[in-house]
Amino acid sequence: MTQKLLLMAAGGTGGHMFPAQALAEAMLRKGWRVKLSTDARGARYTGGFPHSTEISEVPSATFARGGLLAKALVGPKILSGVAQMALDMRRDRPDAVVGFGGYPSIPALGAATLLGLPRMIHEQNGVLGKVNRKFATRVAQVACGVWPTDLPDGAQGVHVGNPVRGAVLERQGAPYIPPGDYPMSILVIGGSQGARILSDVVPEAILALPPELRQHMRISHQARGEDEARVAKVYADNGIDADVQPFFTDVPSRISEAQLVISRSGASSIADISVIGRPSILIPLASAAGDHQTANARGLVEAGGAIRIPESALDSNSLAEQIAAVLTHPQGATQMANAAMNAGIPDATDRLVALVEHLSEEAAP
Repeated sequence: MTQKLLLMAAGGTGGHMFPAQALAEAMLRKGWRVKLSTDARGARYTGGFPHSTEISEVPSATFARGGLLAKALVGPKILSGVAQMALDMRRDRPDAVVGFGGYPSIPALGAATLLGLPRMIHEQNGVLGKVNRKFATRVAQVACGVWPTDLPDGAQGVHVGNPVRGAVLERQGAPYIPPGDYPMSILVIGGSQGARILSDVVPEAILALPPELRQHMRISHQARGEDEARVAKVYADNGIDADVQPFFTDVPSRISEAQLVISRSGASSIADISVIGRPSILIPLASAAGDHQTANARGLVEAGGAIRIPESALDSNSLAEQIAAVLTHPQGATQMANAAMNAGIPDATDRLVALVEHLSEEAAP
């Protein structure tokens, strides 16, 4: 029996790549071959993918970056990528093509559309990204990570949730240790964009807390490389135990150990926090397209698992007040952890796998 092939295409952020990684893990376990098409930015996130995933970098581009020359080359670069993918698909025909958003997914989805191959997209956010919106009516299904999702007329949407990596599922529902007068962990994660405001505000908010609360804290703080030394110095100068890094490879472990997570409300972060079940303070990225991070946060906030602070209202005093509200009320913090876990969709990967299998079976001759 011929081994089935899944081709995935994903852009260069963790929000696109982590759900793709989760699907790759699951489909490989089911005996499929898995290919991933991405670009140089996306390739930075492929270290956690199973080694048997066939990864290729394909030319693509966006009008959102670069000067006039770069913008003039966008069209030819995308056409080159589509042509390359079409040739590859003719040689090695995929049984299903799944796009996860971002401009690097254009070549694969464009080629699959031209060749009439079975295809679908997964949208992590409550508002479709630009590329997914373009393809939403040209695919069989839009698998939605957040519900409701704003879909264009004619698009067929189904709520599956956001798949999480195996390392997250291993910690699903890990027992929560409520805050108390013993070491407490706070995890600060900013995603691949917009973490600077957290580096500016969070350390000052920690310093604004009462000394009797601050003395028990251990901070894990994700900061941009250019901010790393500055943030680490603020903590060190004030005697606060802190681990400051540009990227944590063990985020699931750090979430499970945390009494509180302070985070942007990227789709993957929300999924990880809710599947593991931890209280969080969410600061949606104000510049996010379509304000999709506010839409992402809505479900977790309404469930009682998170506190949302709009970026426009974020300062050290307001953040310190909310941190203290969580860490000085153990029962309330435990209720938030339980509410977050109840809002999670730990079987999101299984739901997406079922859609992919159905898609391939419908298209089979």
